[in-house]
Amino acid sequence: MIEFKPATIRSWSMLGSRGTFGMTLLELAHEDPRIVALSGDLCKSSGLDRFSTTYADRFFNTGIAEQNLVGVAAGLASSGFVPFATSFPNFLTLRAAEQVRLNLGYMQENVKLVGLASGLATGMFGATHHGIEELAMLRSVSNIAIFSPADCTATVKMTQAALAYDGPVYLRLTGGMRAPIVYKEDFELIPGKAITLREGDDIALIATGSMVHVALTCAAQLAERGIAATVIDMHTIKPLDESAISAQLGKKLLVTLEEHSVIGGLGSAVAECIANQAQRPRQMIVGIPQGYPHAGDYGWMLEQSGLTAGQVCARIVDALQ
Repeated sequence: MIEFKPATIRSWSMLGSRGTFGMTLLELAHEDPRIVALSGDLCKSSGLDRFSTTYADRFFNTGIAEQNLVGVAAGLASSGFVPFATSFPNFLTLRAAEQVRLNLGYMQENVKLVGLASGLATGMFGATHHGIEELAMLRSVSNIAIFSPADCTATVKMTQAALAYDGPVYLRLTGGMRAPIVYKEDFELIPGKAITLREGDDIALIATGSMVHVALTCAAQLAERGIAATVIDMHTIKPLDESAISAQLGKKLLVTLEEHSVIGGLGSAVAECIANQAQRPRQMIVGIPQGYPHAGDYGWMLEQSGLTAGQVCARIVDALQ
């Protein structure tokens, strides 16, 4: 039984999303024998060390062969197991794109893909590891739900939701260790139903993953300038909560924030949602610009991509002038 105590939530934050995911999956596996875990030679990076020793017969390391990883996971799913297949996003989704499309999209096998350190969190590993494009690919494949938790507390909730969800899921884990806390206690999370964290009449900040905390900080800075911002945690990118977006069409500006390319991710999904609306506000898509940023410290890379709260706040103020 997972308990959402203040001390536990702080410890999850220290672990980061990957460690939190691994601890959560271990707890869930105690109660559900269907759960199996797979890794592309990234057991420690997946937070699955304890799982692999506690349930050695339910852990499979396929090596650096992600196409096989997805295929094996699909085979396990077809046999009644609930596989959580983990790797860095580029390898898990782009390298294995055909297997994902066939086994998860077309065959709808009950596989849970877990993208580790999505966005820029791999830092010095460089462009080969930075997962900044996978949403563009996954959004176009039918029948795959996409979950993007805002913090480690939400990572626990969305791992539970992925297990309960009847069908393929991509769980996108962003951020590093000592992650900012958005949810300080247990809360209700419904896949496909966005959460409004702050109300404001002027603009709407629609954020996902690590950018939810940035959006909240940005909203506080905007309030000091007399700009009232609604902040929405769009934790499910697919299926998208279109009603939550439609409720913001009376705002002066819609701003989407994501640690992903400005093309193909949350910003594109929101743009598609409002495209046929006769009356709609301007939209600002905040994300990683086209190109491949130089490798560096995670915080530095976010700054180089314009993803700090101060940078986003300045862009919004300029846009409203």
